Amino acid sequence: MKADLAVGMLGALAQETRLAIFRLLVQTGQEGLAAGAIGDRLRIPPATLSFHLKALAQAGLVKSRSESRFVIYSANYKEMDKLIDYLTEHCCAGDAGQCAPRRGC
Repeated sequence: MKADLAVGMLGALAQETRLAIFRLLVQTGQEGLAAGAIGDRLRIPPATLSFHLKALAQAGLVKSRSESRFVIYSANYKEMDKLIDYLTEHCCAGDAGQCAPRRGC
């Protein structure tokens, strides 16, 4: 991963509402959530939610798909993993085992 991509992702997450949306989607899993359900759970008005989802999508952190008349959003785990790998690439004096997350999905 290039530094500019990491900066874009971290920048997208450096906002409280977007961070809450992303965390919710990570917790939800691959099936994702409809935009309305995200808004309901986090009490975000539709226009505001749309703005934040667009920013997360542009950063590559979320993806969307259409199901019937709903747009379903889910975390982009592949890109999230790339960001985590980039951030921990040379951690712990070369002993990456020390840096491994303590909990798995």
